[in-house]
Amino acid sequence: MRFRFCGDLDCPDWVLAEITTLAKMSSVKMKLLCGQVLKDLLGEGIDYEKIVKLTADAKFESGDIKASVAVLSFILSSAAKHDVDSESLSSELQQLGLPKEHASGLCKSYEDKHSALQDKLRETSLRLGRLDSVSWRVDYTLSSSELSEVNEPLIHLKLQKQGAESGCSETAAFSISADKFRVLLSELKQAQALMNTLQ
Repeated sequence: MRFRFCGDLDCPDWVLAEITTLAKMSSVKMKLLCGQVLKDLLGEGIDYEKIVKLTADAKFESGDIKASVAVLSFILSSAAKHDVDSESLSSELQQLGLPKEHASGLCKSYEDKHSALQDKLRETSLRLGRLDSVSWRVDYTLSSSELSEVNEPLIHLKLQKQGAESGCSETAAFSISADKFRVLLSELKQAQALMNTLQ
């Protein structure tokens, strides 16, 4: 069966397994846990001590707590990524075995933060640095057996780029054969042509 919150794919097995773990909690405490997970997804940080207290009644071990946070994080971020409305999400979660009260609590938290979550996901997705400079040189080496014979050239590339998040300058240097350079150049031209069609 396909689920919208999974991008119209089957639900991952690990998510199915952890839904039974979530069902062991009270619906009220699961809603509070969702609030903590949403805070983390929105970059506000997560209070692990509070999470341990919320899951204490269900007698969760450390692994269960981590799994619960991971599955809620997956469900909430994936639903926002695929722009699933809270009613559809609730229905799909109930089909997967999450009790109705739990699904309602999760979806209420999701609905309250849906647009903020989408904005945050948009902001943090595909963060690319900026290429500052490219320098190169070509080395021709002579074969050791016959001095007159020239081997294939070796291209040395040095890329200077600005980090996406840090803003620090980073350098990548590498050497490739002429054949590999031709392939690289061809693929870069294809990527540029594709990006030009998207603008």
